[in-house]
Amino acid sequence: MRRPYRKRHIHQPPNFKNFKPSGIPRKMLKTLNITVDEYEALRLADYEGMEHLEASEKMAISRPTFTRLIEKARHKIARAIIDGMELVVEGGNIEFQNTLRRCRDCGDEQLSPYSEIRADCPECGSENVEDLAKNFIDHEKQVGENKKEDLEMMNAFRKSGSPGGGQGLGRGGGRGRNKGGAFGTGGFCVCAKCGEKVPHQQGVKCTTLKCPQCGHTMIREELLNK
Repeated sequence: MRRPYRKRHIHQPPNFKNFKPSGIPRKMLKTLNITVDEYEALRLADYEGMEHLEASEKMAISRPTFTRLIEKARHKIARAIIDGMELVVEGGNIEFQNTLRRCRDCGDEQLSPYSEIRADCPECGSENVEDLAKNFIDHEKQVGENKKEDLEMMNAFRKSGSPGGGQGLGRGGGRGRNKGGAFGTGGFCVCAKCGEKVPHQQGVKCTTLKCPQCGHTMIREELLNK
């Protein structure tokens, strides 16, 4: 049995999660995810200027693993810039060492250990404080729950004989276009949670998209209506 992957140490959460070309609505852009550990590798190597060995020690991973992370991060950023995609920082097998707490009232930011519990702003005393590391962790938990819900939904579709559910005809088990789950161009991706619709992008699976309203995974409209 493969041993569980060691969590990558992250000094602090990213200040921003989304980067996109200006002047273009998000619903018209393809999304490309860069994981938090890939972001951290980029920060250490290209922003801080560390050698790979030193940076890998900071993240508590091997040097070859760090090299793979930085190469993936650079390739994704190049794709996002050249192809005009929205870059979203999320995911990764991570462990925050520190968090950034930002007061929504006075704007003060405080870097402190992630394990430290503090509910109010040290500058103005407001309790309207955002914990950026906690936001990332909570988001990953919600994504995991959404994926579980989507898997249960797709299993229910398959058991009911919906398109793509293995109810094939003939020796090859295929049912042809549309009946086998391919819906062609056009149509919409729909959020099964809040009902938000976005135009389907040819070549992009709806299940790889996040709802712009609630963040839930999208699904093809034809599947949802079956």
